[in-house]
Amino acid sequence: MATRADWLLALPLLLPLLACAATAALQSRRDLQRGITAVTAVGLLLASAALVAEVIARGVIASQMGQWPAPFGITLVADLFAASMVAITALMYAATALYARGDTDVLENEALWHPLLAALALGVGGAFLAGDLFNLYVWFEVMLIASFGLIVLGGGREQLDGAVKYAMLNLLATTVFLISVGMMYGLTGTLNLADMARRIPEIENQGAVAAVAFLMLAAFGAKAAVFPLFFWLPASYHTAIAPVAAIFAALLTKVGVYALIRIVTLLLPEGHAWVAPLMWFLAAGTMVVGVLGAAAHWEIRRILSFHIISQIGYMIVGIAIATPLALAGAVLYMLHHIVVKANLFLVAGVIRRAGGTFSLATLGGLWRRDPWLGLLFAIPALSLAGIPPFSGFWAKLFVLKSGFDAGWYVLAGIALATGILTLYSMLKIWMEAFWKEVPEGTPELPPITGATRWLLLAPVAGLGLITITIGLWTEPFAAFALAAGEQLASREAYITAVMGVIRP
Repeated sequence: MATRADWLLALPLLLPLLACAATAALQSRRDLQRGITAVTAVGLLLASAALVAEVIARGVIASQMGQWPAPFGITLVADLFAASMVAITALMYAATALYARGDTDVLENEALWHPLLAALALGVGGAFLAGDLFNLYVWFEVMLIASFGLIVLGGGREQLDGAVKYAMLNLLATTVFLISVGMMYGLTGTLNLADMARRIPEIENQGAVAAVAFLMLAAFGAKAAVFPLFFWLPASYHTAIAPVAAIFAALLTKVGVYALIRIVTLLLPEGHAWVAPLMWFLAAGTMVVGVLGAAAHWEIRRILSFHIISQIGYMIVGIAIATPLALAGAVLYMLHHIVVKANLFLVAGVIRRAGGTFSLATLGGLWRRDPWLGLLFAIPALSLAGIPPFSGFWAKLFVLKSGFDAGWYVLAGIALATGILTLYSMLKIWMEAFWKEVPEGTPELPPITGATRWLLLAPVAGLGLITITIGLWTEPFAAFALAAGEQLASREAYITAVMGVIRP
């Protein structure tokens, strides 16, 4: 008989699955599609909040689908980290669904938007809750199919070009991941992550384990857009329409980071000294390449795309150091970045509606025309740069403190310099789009008014309020991140929840 934990783990997947099927069947009824998406958004928020509350109260929870005992069946498992990522996925689903109601690019392709958005939420949520490697691969495939459909919405040449680049690299990374899954199964005789964590220390040939783990890290690193496997992201994300780019920026690379954290903390916690230097190199390269790319560009979407890459570097710092504090910093940084980066892409969409373009060279005068839009841009922009009192300050502080505590002064210095150049990029957008005068000969578009304005700005304001709340009321979020870091650093609770016992 299904338990409370079974339902709490299944609902974040069942709701978007049903929404995807229903909205796909009702493509000629836009009113019903919108209603289903709205109900699903509320349901996901409630279900994910209940899941987080359950994990806080009980610790790590797991469910064996079909009553097949681990490691033979499909396992869903949630610790504080996974539960928080499911909750933030629900928030992104709701925010982008509301914004899309006022976005003309979505309204022209609304019949496909609703089922594809639900399918993406299904794939992302499944990846966060997957307790075995093969089902993690399956959820990656669901994500890839849905994201390919979303990126081509609009049907223009630019979207198709970006979709091809996006799909080719991700298909390659997924293939490498599947090969590594087969090899790891050959070494351990299991696909269940908790069972694999118990068996890996018993394998005599640890060199083979390291080789397979390296393949996995390469596959997940490509999906996370870490250096030097980042090139697909700035070549594709800037082509997507605003709400699609927002949810991509928020979630897709974070699934890759999430998988990296799981592999390093569960399967490679000790005995593999090569992991930390590799992660040091990846973190430094990712921060530097991303922030320099952003500083060099003068198109808003490209700047924001490169900053996805640079900010991933901060999360990799936490994985490299792998202390409870460093892992807590990675968790807090992920949660902060998801909110902020989605918000910036949504604001970019409004800027394009107000100014007619994403190019900074032809934008100007937006502060005079719409000061509220300027304020709503400033909040996530300053948070991305790590300026107090916004969420980005505390997230960066966690990461930097863990770096200094570990004696990684050079990497901490690179992180500080990256923050300064991030501030430069955000100020560049502010000065060019909002503060300077409208370039001569540029036509002035009519202001965004009425219901459309509220639909576009309400989710932007809501996400901005979350950023301010984390910045000013930091203690509960910091405590949550620290508890999540402790769980990640110590594997026992995860393994016990899934397997029931721990072998010596």
